[in-house]
Amino acid sequence: MNQFKLHTNVYLGQNALERLKELPIQKACVVCDPFLVQNGGVKRVTDPLDEMGAQWELFDQVIPNPTVELVSAGVAHILEFRPDTVIALGGGSAIDTGKAISFIYTKSSGAAKPRCIAIPTTSGTGSEVTSFSVLSDPEAGAKYPLVDNAMLPEIAMLDPALTITVPPHVTADTGMDVLTHAVEAYVSPAATDFTDALAEKAFALVLEYLPRAFRDGQDCEAREKLHSASCMAGMAFNNATLGLCHGMAHAMGELLHLPHGRSNALLLPHVIAFNSADDSAKAKYAKLARLAGCCCHTEQVAVQGLVRRITGLMNEVGIAHRLTREEDRTRLTEELDRASKLALEDRCTAGNCRSAVPEQIKEIYQKLL
Repeated sequence: MNQFKLHTNVYLGQNALERLKELPIQKACVVCDPFLVQNGGVKRVTDPLDEMGAQWELFDQVIPNPTVELVSAGVAHILEFRPDTVIALGGGSAIDTGKAISFIYTKSSGAAKPRCIAIPTTSGTGSEVTSFSVLSDPEAGAKYPLVDNAMLPEIAMLDPALTITVPPHVTADTGMDVLTHAVEAYVSPAATDFTDALAEKAFALVLEYLPRAFRDGQDCEAREKLHSASCMAGMAFNNATLGLCHGMAHAMGELLHLPHGRSNALLLPHVIAFNSADDSAKAKYAKLARLAGCCCHTEQVAVQGLVRRITGLMNEVGIAHRLTREEDRTRLTEELDRASKLALEDRCTAGNCRSAVPEQIKEIYQKLL
């Protein structure tokens, strides 16, 4: 028996943030990074809170690849304030941090769980509708997905206006993250008709609208479509799981300090080639290839076409096919054993459609050198 879970109420489109004023918020902790405070972006949330007469405090210490220590500091912060709402504003790091703070605060204090509102400012992680929070441990040089249904936000607000100023390289990286979410969810052994429908739509939207948003950040239609794709892909993988590409990206990203979406983009074509040895996965990849307009005389030809389509998209958005910095190539070469071990132990890898051993993972990493 399969199950498809939906928990988060999603408000989407222009002016989606207007819904914030209709909520019974009395005390809110706003979780964001320092940049959103410096550029005034946080006022998109705090001004409505002021209009409502709500008390609010900022926890503006979010960093890329949030750490266990960061979340602990956030928990200590709200233990004193005792908010009824935690608003996570930002990219995947901010939303993962807000979700983890709210979850651990509830577990450790015994207090009622604060309402969690996720407001993404990038179109990438889909974290606003998932039960995942990925935390880093710098000492161990590893990333650990924290997974619990209690971390699902109650509300997500997808306002594309918040993504207009995202730089082209970040648009590219986050868009490729969405594509990877869709592809991995689609070939997951736990995929269902429901997750397939979401994954297919997200996949098609990224192919069509990512190049447009990359070329013109002010393209409101493209921004809105990518925001929807990110959320739909998040719903898909939250129910169907991810796979080897994400497991390897977590390990490589932590070791080399690469953006997560960029790591996924580098690895995805090679993971598709590896997974296509599984007949079921090959058939699913062939369906995506047809959706992408590739030549599909045979399933193998279709898979090859899919890989070319994805690498072509990478070209369109300025993502190289291999590691470009010499220090990254050197570090990965030196750390191949460790990276392969971390990837194999990653929770996402367990959901892959084909089992992998360390030597096979090493071979995939070596294709990036």
